[in-house]
Amino acid sequence: MPNRNLQLSSLLVNRANDRHGELENETAAIAWLFNNREAHMKSLTKDIVQKGEIYEYPLVAPKDSKFIVFDGNRRVTCLKLLEEPRRAPTSELQIFFQNQRTLWRGLFPKKIICQVETDHDRIDEILFRRHTGTQNGVGQSTWDDRMKSTFVTRTGKGGAPNVAEEIEARLGEVGLLPSRRKIPRSTLNRLLSAEPFRQRAGFSMKGGKFHFTHDESASLRALSRIANDLANRDLVLGDIWDIRGKQEYLNILDREGILPSQIHEKGVENDTNTKTRIKRIKPSQRATPKTRSNLIPHKDYGTIWPGRLQRHHQIWEELQFHLEPFRHPNASSVLLRVLIELALDNYIKEAGVVVHENDKLAKKLEKSGLHLQAAGKIDAKQVEIIRKFQQGDKLVSADTLNKYVHSPNFAPSPEHLMSIWDSLADIVVHFLKI
Repeated sequence: MPNRNLQLSSLLVNRANDRHGELENETAAIAWLFNNREAHMKSLTKDIVQKGEIYEYPLVAPKDSKFIVFDGNRRVTCLKLLEEPRRAPTSELQIFFQNQRTLWRGLFPKKIICQVETDHDRIDEILFRRHTGTQNGVGQSTWDDRMKSTFVTRTGKGGAPNVAEEIEARLGEVGLLPSRRKIPRSTLNRLLSAEPFRQRAGFSMKGGKFHFTHDESASLRALSRIANDLANRDLVLGDIWDIRGKQEYLNILDREGILPSQIHEKGVENDTNTKTRIKRIKPSQRATPKTRSNLIPHKDYGTIWPGRLQRHHQIWEELQFHLEPFRHPNASSVLLRVLIELALDNYIKEAGVVVHENDKLAKKLEKSGLHLQAAGKIDAKQVEIIRKFQQGDKLVSADTLNKYVHSPNFAPSPEHLMSIWDSLADIVVHFLKI
């Protein structure tokens, strides 16, 4: 595509930039850049003002009447805030951009030249080859391991083996490939770019090898439907560009009964009364200071973080990687309480659980637990844990969590905090995964 001179106001700072994963909106993406790269952003701003240009054209893709920036988000952000300093996330930064704007020589540009691409595969190939030295923030910032992982999760690129090829091979073996058109492999890789999405379709790529996690025929039926939707263009790249789009499509298939269910999981059997036995989730081992330093253990819970769960994700990472209950018991206890409530509210909203305005935390948790049980996600033992949550004399209770936040005399115990997490972890994860 040719370069185009685009209005600065038509460019959108990418809320799903691979630097941070999906955030709620452009404002959150701008705030992230300054929360995590303030020194670099200031250096880049000064350089742009001094030189009067940005040298490298931003890489953008059209989206409705706007253009999403895929490379050059820092440069575009600097220009946007120079144009409108009040959009800077803090009063200090607003003053900084106001001062820098006064140093601009000549007319401030309302338009900038951008490289416009409509092929998202080409965009990803370009991104994959960029990001070298930082040059104190003036040059492009190198992606760290987590940013690279976000890129692979979003696009399905950079990981081996090729998921789409593996799926095609298995559909071909049983004669379930689309008959008229080829499957767009790159879009299929995007849809099933992460383990939680793959496992919903009944397979896994853990260890670098394809294997079915559910009954093979049930999984192949689901994969056949996905392949046909893609081949017939009933599902296109724009539908699954972000995490929410992927979730919404898979949720539609789930409601239609296309995806494998819990009864299809390997290791789940039916008893003689044809009642389904839900695969029991083994409780987490009781944590000890010798083996665990953070409240949330360092393991993969299979969570995917759409932009609407931005704050949930931040709290989760603080509890999993930063705060240590034995050093920060108060901060850990308060954030645990907040995470449980935010996760619960997310499930109530997304699953359509009926609650009353006056329902307290424990009651909402019980109703949501029964909803999970009806959906076959948890068993009776886990429902019983939730029911006991209403009893004030129990360690794992709403009363205990409330005291962590409001009581001046209630000292959180690191061991108790870990027990609460271990008891509710699987349920909280279900609340976040919907």
